[in-house]
Amino acid sequence: MLGATGDSPVRSGGSDSGMIDAALDRCGGMMIDGFAGTVLLPDSDEFLMAATAYGKVGSPALAVRPTTAADVAAAIAYARAQGLVLSVRSGGHSPLNTNDGGMVLDLSRIRDVEVLEGNRVRLGSGATWGGVAQELIEYDLAVSSGDTYTVGVGGLTLGGGIGWLVRQHGLAIDSLREVEVVLPSGAVVTASESSEPELFWALRGGGGNFGVATRFTFQAHPLRGVVFGTIHVRPTHLADTLRGWRDVMRASPEELNSTVYATPEFGPEMPAETKILVCYGGADQGEAMSAIRPLLALPGVTGNDVALTLFVEVFDEPSAPPGSIRIVDRNGFARDFDDELIERLTIANAALDSAVLMVRYLRGAMNRVPAAATAFAHRDVEVLVMSAAFLPLDAPDEAERRILDGWCVVAERLTGTYGSFNLRAYPDVLGLAYPPATLDRLRAAKRRYDPENVLAHNLNIVP
Repeated sequence: MLGATGDSPVRSGGSDSGMIDAALDRCGGMMIDGFAGTVLLPDSDEFLMAATAYGKVGSPALAVRPTTAADVAAAIAYARAQGLVLSVRSGGHSPLNTNDGGMVLDLSRIRDVEVLEGNRVRLGSGATWGGVAQELIEYDLAVSSGDTYTVGVGGLTLGGGIGWLVRQHGLAIDSLREVEVVLPSGAVVTASESSEPELFWALRGGGGNFGVATRFTFQAHPLRGVVFGTIHVRPTHLADTLRGWRDVMRASPEELNSTVYATPEFGPEMPAETKILVCYGGADQGEAMSAIRPLLALPGVTGNDVALTLFVEVFDEPSAPPGSIRIVDRNGFARDFDDELIERLTIANAALDSAVLMVRYLRGAMNRVPAAATAFAHRDVEVLVMSAAFLPLDAPDEAERRILDGWCVVAERLTGTYGSFNLRAYPDVLGLAYPPATLDRLRAAKRRYDPENVLAHNLNIVP
């Protein structure tokens, strides 16, 4: 497997000879047959960026940055030959994007954005959704995607893709037309409705279990601008806010997307707050404000900054936690966001004084896709509910148990989970993410495309 092709290892920066010697011993000198990208070793300045993911700083033996599908195939072959755990990283927003002692396959150099005929766009897996939105401004186009600037195209899409246009245009996978995939065998295939259709089905919600997706072709949608902003609400009456918000959203047009956040006090400079984020997919301010105005009239509203803007401006960039931390997060869907669930959420939110609560309204276009059409099967839902707390690594286990126990009162009224929002591999996540029939079909696809479970460092579907 070793040869004289590929970039020399990047070794600028500090010098820890013991670390480098160990990495070289594990990885046999770092020249990878058929690989023309960049190889990063632990003492390079760029290595730390490639080895760091949201909530975790890994210590892989090496990271590689391919620029082509052929590079990806060479890297996979090398990792298999060396017996290295393989993590795939597009945007780095999952702790599973890195590892200890293995290889990180960093796709950030495969980030092209190409506009095709018929308003289709071809995107590199390592492009970020904020970057894509920026590139598409001049074409007055947008792709239903996420809500965070640096989230990668690949990771979000393979999990389903819930974002600011979900009610209007569905999940990201609902606009997906084909995928270039490097299989664990090294074969490069195109998956679509007409070519490798079972793989195409599995990729739309089944995550990175079947191959490394390098490029995606989407149907983009005309969009000149959006009306977007935050409505601030007094945090003392969360239940009333949620009920009023729900009632407005049930009667709103699909162009209006909205999420409620309730955050606890994090010190004198960060008081508790409740806020309603809104995004109206269209530049007609009259129509937008007609839809948003009932939310502005909810009791307890103290102000807002809602305004016409470019779609790229809706992509937030939440501050990443420094270093490695313990993330305690759970989420689930609700088919009916009724008063009882709202009451339970209010009780849990009061008890979990260190957790952030998020409720995202759904329905609309994503509901109209049949559950069996894609591996993302949770189509008959009204909201997505998430709670997340961030603890030091040395926090006592009791602190985590208290948070998880508090979530139980909410979980009893939820169905399933959004796999991409699970930042930890809880034992029940796989069964929640996929109904039994969907999971059986995914396992069959796994046996066909990755029978040796080479791609296991993810929300893993065992063959």
